[in-house]
Amino acid sequence: MKGLTEISGIRVGHCTNLDALTGCTVVLCEAGAVPGVSIPGSATGTEEIDLLKPGSITNRIHAVCLAGGSAFGLEAASGVRRYLAQKGIGFPTPAGPVPLVTAAILYDLGVAKPGIHPNREMGEVAAAAANDGPVQEGAVGAGTGATVGKWFGPSRMMKSGVGSYAVEIGSGVRVAALAVVNALGDVIDPKNGRIVAGARQSPHSREFANTAEAMKHGPPGGFTHGNTTLVVVATNALLSRVEAGKVAQLATIGMARAISPVFTMSDGDICFALSAGEKRAPVDALGVAASEAVAEAILRAARLAPTIHGIPGLRGGAPSSSE
Repeated sequence: MKGLTEISGIRVGHCTNLDALTGCTVVLCEAGAVPGVSIPGSATGTEEIDLLKPGSITNRIHAVCLAGGSAFGLEAASGVRRYLAQKGIGFPTPAGPVPLVTAAILYDLGVAKPGIHPNREMGEVAAAAANDGPVQEGAVGAGTGATVGKWFGPSRMMKSGVGSYAVEIGSGVRVAALAVVNALGDVIDPKNGRIVAGARQSPHSREFANTAEAMKHGPPGGFTHGNTTLVVVATNALLSRVEAGKVAQLATIGMARAISPVFTMSDGDICFALSAGEKRAPVDALGVAASEAVAEAILRAARLAPTIHGIPGLRGGAPSSSE
């Protein structure tokens, strides 16, 4: 299973700085894809979001750039534009094509090396690395510095990263998702309701504290601002811009299934949708498949993240669920 690149015409590339613990991820749709967006979070950092809304002069975009670095990371999108412009890809204008690139960032400044953020050069490297092979997952790209379970502060959080998953709904119609999980809350397995990764009961505990329950009984013990789950959903079904927006909205149900709590005042959660095909399928069916793909991608982002820079990850030994 290749993840998001199961959709023909979609390519994914990462630029990863493990030393600085930050990076960026680029989703290319060089032939153009009809976009949509849903923003259930309360602290988003984005660029060119109006391109995704009905009423825009163009019906297609060429790339989505996801980056760490908080607002500084938006600079990476300039590198993606430069890469596409050099290939002659973009919205046609009398002065030449202008690549349409939307972007969103997450806050990894608490773990990343001070002063090093995804920049134009990293964005260009990620775009140049984009391919249609299996999506690289774990602590890579925009997920290099991603963490979860931060209600009690950094000493009790866990490592997360990038995950990707695809679902087929029949007649060759596919829906796939890529998730970069940097959530305030815990990652939950929807199949059994158990916490997979999140805040631990103490810095050395192997049991989870259950963030949602803790929030009801007192104030946090750490810095809770600057959290975001970034999601890109793609399908080979033909959608209008309005329909793509609806699929993005329905896809966020998967975020709610796999993260608890989610969409908080401290989370900048966002979901992009890309229609890159000509197949026909009901929008609601696509939305159901998208929510499933998103939930599985989030689980993979947690399960494939290693212990790194002292932050425990499931690939390097994991706490057990207390539920």
